[in-house]
Amino acid sequence: MRYGYIGLGNLGGHLAASLIRAGFDVTVHDRNPALAERHRALGAKVAASASDLAEQVDHVFTCLPSPQISEVVLAQILPVMGPGAHWIENSTLGRDDVLRLAQLAAEQGVQMLEAPVTGGVHLAARGEITVLVGGEAALYEAHLPALQAIGARHFHMGPLGSAAVIKVITNMLAFIHLLADGEAMMLAKRGGLDMATAWQAIRASSGNSFVHETEGQLILNGSYDIGFTMDLALKDLGFAMGFGKEFGVPLDLASLAAQSFLKGKAAYGGGAQSTQIVKLLEDLLNTDLRAEGFPARLE
Repeated sequence: MRYGYIGLGNLGGHLAASLIRAGFDVTVHDRNPALAERHRALGAKVAASASDLAEQVDHVFTCLPSPQISEVVLAQILPVMGPGAHWIENSTLGRDDVLRLAQLAAEQGVQMLEAPVTGGVHLAARGEITVLVGGEAALYEAHLPALQAIGARHFHMGPLGSAAVIKVITNMLAFIHLLADGEAMMLAKRGGLDMATAWQAIRASSGNSFVHETEGQLILNGSYDIGFTMDLALKDLGFAMGFGKEFGVPLDLASLAAQSFLKGKAAYGGGAQSTQIVKLLEDLLNTDLRAEGFPARLE
């Protein structure tokens, strides 16, 4: 199969690189030419536009920052995608967006497979991220080799829209855990504990979480560099609150998290790292959470 990949940012760039390293025939495009050229150096072909890419390949992956941008790109590629082509979407979309865009694709004879990923940019760089899939089982099986190249674990959640629901759930949990971890580490700091030892103790306890093990290190380093922004966090929390209303589930913790991230955006900007939400507490108490021996970025 000849794959195209559109959207080579913090996440998509690593996913595309994993496909290239696995030996797939990959053509890439990004509105930032430098990102595309970086993938040419890895062995990819480079297309001048999204439509040019779609003409050259059998199936197209995308990883884009919002449903609106996904729709714009879809409008560019659908008219030139060949018969039997598939669109594999690695972006995080709302379920309604998935179903609506899938219908637009179907009207042009293109089937959609939603495949958002979770686990962090560092796992994407290693080809070890988790892939959450929604769509027809036959499409999942057809593209399983490619999905195995970009991620270590895969879950076929059911029909289109299913992956959107579980992805929003996992991100909602991560943001809640992040806020809780910041409060826990601040208690340790203000309680006079050695922060490196406290981090290790929490990691070995019943209070541990994936967020503590990963993002907690970046907070202690002071870089906060997780490769995920306040705006993206607010987008995902908005999806979660929408599901809460639709399914009749009161999301008290998610609502508090959304309010906190609005404060974080106001303080540091929408492009700030999502982990900087903990800096709100650091600034409020004029107490940093630094410790020696923690990395600036996760490897």
